Amino acid sequence: MGKERKTNWAEMMGEAVREATFSHSYGGEDYFVFPFRCRRLSGAEDIINAIASRNTIENFDIKPGRRIGVNGEIRSYNNRSGTGSKLVITVHVNEAFSGDHSEDYNRVMLMGNLCRKPVYRRTPMGREITDLLLAVNRSYGKADYLPCIVWGGMARRAATWEVGDRVRLRGRLQSRTYIKIQNQEAVEKVAFEVSVMEIERVSREEERWKSMG
Repeated sequence: MGKERKTNWAEMMGEAVREATFSHSYGGEDYFVFPFRCRRLSGAEDIINAIASRNTIENFDIKPGRRIGVNGEIRSYNNRSGTGSKLVITVHVNEAFSGDHSEDYNRVMLMGNLCRKPVYRRTPMGREITDLLLAVNRSYGKADYLPCIVWGGMARRAATWEVGDRVRLRGRLQSRTYIKIQNQEAVEKVAFEVSVMEIERVSREEERWKSMG
């Protein structure tokens, strides 16, 4: 599946929706957030929040409609403010570059451990789907908890796996709107998840062999 030496890797091409705004400071560095639109082949759009340090984008003018490519990692954190999604998913940008006339793309590769029992179900249209929650370790002791969805025959296979199993996957990070009833009112929400195109369970021995390749 390639990119074996990294456990969390993402590259995307699309366009900025709005200018970058200040997000937070960490370790003496300021970080900024901007929504990023990436179109699928079907014409549907995924709008994902990208976070980048001042050093990463200080010479890069992010403005609405500008074509932009980003390389980085998928990150998660728990939102304890009481508003919005409890699990917030973003792209942590390590590199930003001009997209010019390049076509949109959205590629994610992850390797981690299942930290929740897979949930198999069928959609209202009868499609098979399995929900996974993958824990992907960072290099300094923390982990990102990333929801993933697997379809069809892969969904049936993934549904038999156990908590703690190590898996490697390739897919795309997508946004999905849904309706939640709050205080007897229908409220539109947005969820983020990795839609899986390839997935495999790997052993520790295979992982070590791959890393030496």
